[in-house]
Formats: sequence, structure tokens, C-alpha cells
Amino acid sequence: MNISTKIKYKEENDMETIKNVWFADGRIFLRTTTNKVYSRPLEAFPVLKDADDIERNNYEIGVLGDDIHWEKLDEDIHISSFYDHTEPDYDNEIARIFNCFPQLNVSEVARSMGINKSLLSKYIYGIKKPSEARKQQIKAALHELGKELLAV
Repeated sequence: MNISTKIKYKEENDMETIKNVWFADGRIFLRTTTNKVYSRPLEAFPVLKDADDIERNNYEIGVLGDDIHWEKLDEDIHISSFYDHTEPDYDNEIARIFNCFPQLNVSEVARSMGINKSLLSKYIYGIKKPSEARKQQIKAALHELGKELLAV
């Protein structure tokens, strides 16, 4: 199926596509061609949360109208991501650890664990819940950092 056939299929089947996107009050909003408005907290998309206004507003809606792409940020978000209604939960164990030690560099902790910074950020923001094994892995990485600091 070529792109024009896919677009025609979406139109004929009244499938929602993205009409426009905007940012306000720490959230990303989108309006669909069916005039529905969806929003998500920027915490759900840590790359966008860390970006400035100019970077956030430099996006393109995909040819099929079902995704948004930020070339310079190397970020892509599908319309289905807006169907999730999870809000940040700052009162979680991982957030409390990082709040107690603001000098921790999330990127470096994630790198030391071999996970993506965005995933660790989602754990910190409470958008995603880590498994018990993942919590232990995060704590082990922090304990290892502590050992390295003690050796100084």
C-alpha cells in the first residue's frame, strides 16, 4: 500500500489524524481532524521537557498525519501516545532518591545502567513504574557511584 492509498484509507474510515500541535502549561496538546483535543504532560516525553520553546516548536506532522517528528531533537511521537492518560507521580521512591541528591546526573546514571535517559526520567517523573528488579538495578548503580566517591 503506497502513501496516497494509506491517506485515502484513513480519510475514508474517519481515522483520527493530527491537525495541529501546541504547548502550554507544561503540556503538549494536539487537535485532530475530528476536532478532538488531547494533551499529555511534558514529563511523558522527557526529550521535549528538556527542550526549549524554539526546539519544541520546530516539528513536522508526518505524511500520514498520525505522528509528530522533531528532526533536531531526534524525537517521534505517535498519536496513540496521547490516548494514555497517565499523569506524573512525583511521590515515588525513585523520584525521592533523585530529589534528595539533585547533583545526580540522570543521563550518567542511565548510561551506567545501560538504559535510555528518557526511560529513567519517566521513572523519576512517575510516568512509568519500574519493576522491583529495575528499582534494585537503579539503587545498585547509585551504590556503585557511592563506592567510587568513597574511593576519592
